[in-house]
Amino acid sequence: MPKYMLIMRGTDETNAAMMASIDEAMATTRRFIEEMIKAGVLLAAEGLDDPGRGVVVTFGDEAPVVTDGPYGETKELFGGYFLLDVASKQEAVEWATRIPAVTGSKIEVRRVAGDDERPPDVAGSVEERAGSESTGRI
Repeated sequence: MPKYMLIMRGTDETNAAMMASIDEAMATTRRFIEEMIKAGVLLAAEGLDDPGRGVVVTFGDEAPVVTDGPYGETKELFGGYFLLDVASKQEAVEWATRIPAVTGSKIEVRRVAGDDERPPDVAGSVEERAGSESTGRI
């Protein structure tokens, strides 16, 4: 079955609205996660820390530039995700419409590419790297 990532995207305003009732939001989200577990579709779920505690690494012609958050002109921020193993895009969209989100938030639904869709040299290098990491050699 294909995997889909439901990406939670918010703005400063939607994040503030969620934080205003964080206990209720967390309880509602826990119930939603339990529904996905019972349905057997949830593979992973993570929320991200405050963007002000992050950094951005910008690549250009010179050496990469590291800038502390917050991100200034960013209109939407990636706040977390649910990774689902479902039968179809439609099923992923159905789950996305049920996410307990505040008004103004967005959920992006993206299919995760399968192993057979990656170029062979990329898939091999990932496997080789994983083996090297387990031995402490990268």
